[in-house]
Amino acid sequence: MKVKKAIIPAAGLGTRMLPATKTVPKEMLPLVDKPAIQYIIEEAVASGIEDILIVTNRSKTAMDDYFDYAPELEESLSRAGKSAEYDAVRRPADIANVYYVRQKETKGLGHAVWRAKSFVGDEPFAVLLGDDIMMADIPVTKQLIDASEKYGAAAVGTQKVTSEAISKYSSLKVLMLEDRIFKVTDMNEKPSPAEAFSEFAILGRYILTSEIFALLEKTPPGYGGEIQLTDGLRELCKSVNMVAVDFVGRRYDTGSLSGFLEATIDFALKDPAVGPWLREFIVNKAKTI
Repeated sequence: MKVKKAIIPAAGLGTRMLPATKTVPKEMLPLVDKPAIQYIIEEAVASGIEDILIVTNRSKTAMDDYFDYAPELEESLSRAGKSAEYDAVRRPADIANVYYVRQKETKGLGHAVWRAKSFVGDEPFAVLLGDDIMMADIPVTKQLIDASEKYGAAAVGTQKVTSEAISKYSSLKVLMLEDRIFKVTDMNEKPSPAEAFSEFAILGRYILTSEIFALLEKTPPGYGGEIQLTDGLRELCKSVNMVAVDFVGRRYDTGSLSGFLEATIDFALKDPAVGPWLREFIVNKAKTI
C-alpha cells in the first residue's frame, strides 16, 4: 500500500480558540515562527506524501495564500540580501502539491473526509487532523504507513489515555499483534468510561482505503448530529484489515488553548534560535513567582 496522498480536514470553526479564530483560521495560528498547519504538512512530506488536499471552508482563504508564492515580498527580500528569510517565505509554496476543496456545510469529520473522494480515487491515503501536532523522531504518519504496508491494512494512530479522558475520543477494541501494533475489531465515538472498549484512543492520524467513501455515504448523522468518521471506520474495520499503531511521539491538541501553549513552549525549546534563551527565561521567571 504505497501512500502518496493525504487529506487535512481544516474546515472547523475553531470555537475553542475564540476570539482569535474569529478572523484567523486556527490552523494559521503560529507555533513559534510557523503556522500550525505547516508542521502537519511537513510531517506528511517527511512520510513520503506528495499530494495534499486541505478541506477548508469559506473563511479559510488565508491558507490558500500562505501556500502560494508572494512575488512582491520575495523580490523585496531578495533585493535586501535576506536569503534565509527568502527561503523561509518560499518554502511553503514548494513543499508539496497542495490542493483545496471546501466543506460547504458543517456536517462533521466524516463528511469532510468524504469531500476528498474525487481527489483520492482508488488509492490508499493518509488523514492528518489539523488540531493534532506531533513531535516525533520518526514522523507519526510514517509509523502508520510502515504498519499499513507490513500488514496490508488500514491503520489508525493511537495512545492510551485515562479512563476519564476517553469520553473525548474514539475508543478502540484491539488485539495485540506485536509490540505497539494491534488489530482493530471495533470502536465507538466519545464513550463514557463504562462504554469504552479500552483506553486506547484514536489520536489524529489515519491510513485509509477508498472503501471508506462508500461507507461514509451511507453513514447517518451520529454523535452531535454530525457524520462521524468513527462510524465509517467502525464499518470499515469489519470489511478490511485494520491495525492500530501505538505511535512513538508526543501529541498536542492545538485546538485548545492549553494544548496550543504547551506545543508552543515545547517546540520553542527545541528551536536552536530561541531555545537557550527561553529555557533561561523560564528558569528565572519561576524563581520570581
